[in-house]
Amino acid sequence: MNDFKEHMNIILKKNYSFYNPNNFNFDFFKPKANKKFLLTIDDAFTSFYENAWPYLKQKKIPFILFVSTQSVGKRGYMTWEQIKEVENSSFGFIGNHSHSHEYLVKYPFEDFRNDIDTSIKILKKNIGYNPIFFSYPFGEYSLLQKQYIAKKFSFGFGQNSGVIDLNKDVFELPRFPINEKYGDLKRFNFLVDLLPLQYKSLLPNDKFITESKNNPPLVKIDFFEEQKNINNINCYSNNGSDWSKTEIIYLNKSLKLNFTEKFNLRRGRINCSLNDEQGWRWLGIQFTFKN
Repeated sequence: MNDFKEHMNIILKKNYSFYNPNNFNFDFFKPKANKKFLLTIDDAFTSFYENAWPYLKQKKIPFILFVSTQSVGKRGYMTWEQIKEVENSSFGFIGNHSHSHEYLVKYPFEDFRNDIDTSIKILKKNIGYNPIFFSYPFGEYSLLQKQYIAKKFSFGFGQNSGVIDLNKDVFELPRFPINEKYGDLKRFNFLVDLLPLQYKSLLPNDKFITESKNNPPLVKIDFFEEQKNINNINCYSNNGSDWSKTEIIYLNKSLKLNFTEKFNLRRGRINCSLNDEQGWRWLGIQFTFKN
């Protein structure tokens, strides 16, 4: 909690403000003059309710609490009464985090659909509606699964790191993980000043790689004409299981990533950064690989 409070203080000391999720549908696609921060919490653990919730309630800091419906009321997880207490506030918002919180990307599509539909049914019964926000468990999804989420929700959050801008896919919204491993104050100070690395399109569309011929994936990023200093972008990836700098092939306003090895980990990650006159820009991509 001491680190968490200091994270919140760092944001405020830098004269940034917090983004109220209530404004997502209203102004998501409008250009923003000032950076704002959206706090999201996954899983609805009891530890959140007992420790962070009283602090957030006192400070009235807006956030989204993503709930997996199967776990509600079980040991270590919040009850529906506690979830409704959060939901009844003007700054606490509920998001859907699936029913089972399993590795849903390995599910046959029918099982995936049943899991999501079950969570929707339970949320409607207990809070009266299905939230517009969805968070993919472990940040994993296939293109077919993402397309189904798009039918049931307005926004989908992954676990690929990055800064949201108006050009991002609203069903692949990035988030920076802040936890015991990645929550030290030095890293947090760096993250809060990052800017979005905007792009026009990113391939492949499907972030679930199932065939050996698609590992490593063919990654291509197309940038806008006005984007400057593309040749200064650096990308690192964990292909071959270890993080290393990735070769970049430039072509006009596009770049392709040339991986020397296959991805051996279940979740392949690529982080690209660019330092320009406004500061550091960041783009994170996550793939899920079927071994």
